[in-house]
Amino acid sequence: MKSQWTDDARDPSRRDFLRTAGVAAAGLALAPTVLPRELAAAARGARRIGIIGSGQMGGAVGLQWARAGHEVLFSSRNPQDLVELVGAAGSSARAGYPQEAAAFGDVVLIAVPYGALPQVGRDYAPLMQGKIVIDCGNPRADRDGPMADEAIAKGTGVASAEYLPGVRLVRAFNAMSAVQMEFEAHRAGEKIGVPIAADDAESMQVVSELVVDAGFDPVVVGPLSRAREFDRGTPVYVRGLTAAQLREALGLR
Repeated sequence: MKSQWTDDARDPSRRDFLRTAGVAAAGLALAPTVLPRELAAAARGARRIGIIGSGQMGGAVGLQWARAGHEVLFSSRNPQDLVELVGAAGSSARAGYPQEAAAFGDVVLIAVPYGALPQVGRDYAPLMQGKIVIDCGNPRADRDGPMADEAIAKGTGVASAEYLPGVRLVRAFNAMSAVQMEFEAHRAGEKIGVPIAADDAESMQVVSELVVDAGFDPVVVGPLSRAREFDRGTPVYVRGLTAAQLREALGLR
């Protein structure tokens, strides 16, 4: 059965993304910003990052992390479809199955349609106990059914934590689009701000560093209960606000 967690490699949008990623990877090899990014990641220590759901968003984030020097395992139920993505990411990346990504990563990014999150929790939460897990999915009732309305009512950060017991959950990267991730990373001038919510300080710090490595500015919002402030449909969602603009919009000091 075809996975619902990744884009079909035959889909034109998927092919376009991979072609763009390949071109970007080739251009990045000549870019003067690559070495500083790699050095910055190396100074903190390269992390092992598993990605569950390597479609447009998971693929785009993972590419940036691989280029920053982190070890990245992209995953899919059909890992053979990820050959081009891994090639674009370089020698620090490989492909595998979701359970491999869950076991491999010191940090795990979950980038699946929100309706799949309960199954991800049932299947892989035991492999992610105590790990920092970044959830970037957004519930949509038109796609995910009634569970989406329930998650939105609770606040997505709170709801996601219930689906992923025992992990150190962080909400991040959900308030931006894959297009912004792909084309706005490491832009000149003020960078797009990425709001972050988590319930422990270390997880917040680690993900803040990974936001920087991905080419954006981290904006610490607060505990998971405040993640609802940057849920889908809020005034800051996919607006492409700078960190300063985002802090102002969210009333942060």
